[in-house]
Amino acid sequence: QAQLVESGGGLVQAGGSLRLSCAASGRTTSTYAMAWFRQAPGKERELVAVISWSGGGTYYTDSVKGRFSISRDNAKNAVYLQMNSLNPEDTAVYYCAVEKTPFGVAQRIDTKRIGSWGQGTQVTVSS
Repeated sequence: QAQLVESGGGLVQAGGSLRLSCAASGRTTSTYAMAWFRQAPGKERELVAVISWSGGGTYYTDSVKGRFSISRDNAKNAVYLQMNSLNPEDTAVYYCAVEKTPFGVAQRIDTKRIGSWGQGTQVTVSS
């Protein structure tokens, strides 16, 4: 299984931006779809964005469309989440994830399809 490590979280004012990074090790993730999830206190973990194994397709949950952008660099075994126009409702722990099966496309996925999780990085947006 791949080991995933997120970075880039922090405290930002509403309207600001952050860029999250996720570095994979242990095995290549270049042939697997990857995703970002988030979990706010007292809420279930929710899908934020998915990128296909090739990077050619992306999926976003409605609440982040037009503000967040997911990308990947397969040469570096990494995936990124650029977050713009942040608001307090975006406050959560953000988790990087890789699908269990290879050659996944960019579509809504649930946690049952995840093979590995990162430890999470906290994003806090102040009003």
